[in-house]
Amino acid sequence: MSVNLPKLQVIKIGGNVIDNPPLLEAFLQDIASIKEPFVLVHGGGKIATEMAKELGITSQMIEGRRVTDTASLRIVTMVYAGWINKTMVAQLQSKQKNAIGFTGPDAGLVISKKRNPSPIDYGWVGDIEQVNGKALNGFINQGYYPIFAPITADKEGHLLNTNADTMAQAIAIALSEFFEVTLTYCFEKNGVLSNPDDDYSVIPHINQSSFLALKEGGIVTAGMIPKLENAIKAISQGVNTVKLCHASQVLIQEGGTRITA
Repeated sequence: MSVNLPKLQVIKIGGNVIDNPPLLEAFLQDIASIKEPFVLVHGGGKIATEMAKELGITSQMIEGRRVTDTASLRIVTMVYAGWINKTMVAQLQSKQKNAIGFTGPDAGLVISKKRNPSPIDYGWVGDIEQVNGKALNGFINQGYYPIFAPITADKEGHLLNTNADTMAQAIAIALSEFFEVTLTYCFEKNGVLSNPDDDYSVIPHINQSSFLALKEGGIVTAGMIPKLENAIKAISQGVNTVKLCHASQVLIQEGGTRITA
């Protein structure tokens, strides 16, 4: 990796922050102060579930992951790509950041395939196949700050609900050809915790072997497992720095959990 590459941040913001307007506003104020280019990838929070309930649509979850039938796909697309994405774009524009909202199919930036229905059929859920880093780099070089909703599409034109952590990882890897990339997963915790009941029990560094030990020991469980799998893949495929931290720590070099090779 060339040391002469310009710096860029890929930041993923989680649903629990999106559900908390004061925390989200503080987070957006922080990232608006970043001088270098950045890409923001956001999740969906509880808004999609709440809207589905209002419309009489039952949200089905398996092992913490949403099953996306056709009705649910319409909901998540409206909420993620519409309300949440455009609200963030508008808020960043008000802070003098030239934000631009994207989903995967816009300019063919992120192409996915529908997840294999075996052994579990998650419906219209996409696994990322390709990120057009060159095209995305073009938008960034024009001075735009891309804001991604976690909706992609396959080559046949079907919209797909896609994991936002994985989307951030794939975008970070693709842009590492053009930038020295820092990937930051921001959420409501101070990092990966050795004790989930102690917010200060942050594990400062995790690599592949320690991750496996933490998983086998039951310290890392549930949704933290795929988040760390994404982080480890990113650091192994060209991303310079990967960290997990509280949304309020996005500008702080210290703190949180660092992923190392």
